[in-house]
Amino acid sequence: MNLKDTKSAYLAGQMSKPEYIDAMYQLHQHLFEYAGFLEGTDIGKIEITDGTVVMTSRTTEVKIYCDQYDKRLAPLEILNFDFYEKTDSDMIFKLLTNLSNQKEDEVSFFDIGANVGWYTINLAKMFKKFNFFAFEPIPMTFEKLKANVELNRVNVNLHNFGFSNQEQELTFYYYPEGSGNASAANLSELDNVKTIPCYVKKLDDFTAEKSLTVDFIKCDVEGAELFVYQGGIESIKKNKPIIFTEMLRKWSAKFNYNPNEIIDLLFGVGYRCFTVKEDQLVEFFRMDDNTIETNFFFLHSLNHGVLIESLALKV
Repeated sequence: MNLKDTKSAYLAGQMSKPEYIDAMYQLHQHLFEYAGFLEGTDIGKIEITDGTVVMTSRTTEVKIYCDQYDKRLAPLEILNFDFYEKTDSDMIFKLLTNLSNQKEDEVSFFDIGANVGWYTINLAKMFKKFNFFAFEPIPMTFEKLKANVELNRVNVNLHNFGFSNQEQELTFYYYPEGSGNASAANLSELDNVKTIPCYVKKLDDFTAEKSLTVDFIKCDVEGAELFVYQGGIESIKKNKPIIFTEMLRKWSAKFNYNPNEIIDLLFGVGYRCFTVKEDQLVEFFRMDDNTIETNFFFLHSLNHGVLIESLALKV
């Protein structure tokens, strides 16, 4: 029995007071299990208050509200695997530090598919002078993103829409147990999938309307990444941002394209593709059935030439 059921059983006279105390003692042991389990992970603190659980990063002190039903939330991934995409996160930090040292004016970071804000909030705490823009089309997830931004008191421009290759309203498929897998395609075809209309725009239209430059794009939109870049290709050609993107064959297949089309599109405007190994960039050329990497960096051959030379693994 869980905590509530055990207490209800006692109040209903179904167990004696000593039996109840012993049963609850066993359940409360989980608190001490977690206290020991945190060691070695990037979760430094778990706070339990009425109806909420908040987990705090040990290294950045970022706080995230935990959804009871979302089993792939970043703090839970950290509890399971000690860190969250640490290799990629460290490279993003290096690249942004370099941008900060190079640019005289402010750096703009676009988080496309921000989910509940793990990347945006962590980076906004580290790079306080940057302009952060976070885009999340799912209304329920957007509210959690907003709550986490407010909880951490960071300055982020929040937008409740996504990006694609044309402005339109799309049907998104949402999974309560995995908000990060929400997509404009039914990725896992689960019985409990929910559908919700969401608005998407073109990145080119947004940057032109707001007179914005973009220096770094993080894009994770569960298979629809190609359409984001198609709708933002003029901004990419003009601003030459560093791009960090997810590319998965199984997700892109749901949208009837191959991730190599992203590589080709960006190569056509001067970009080279990289993965990360041993804290260095490793050039990547074509995705095939043997590819196991899922996250990739794109740097412009000319605009980021010095950076490529300094961070690329010599082979």
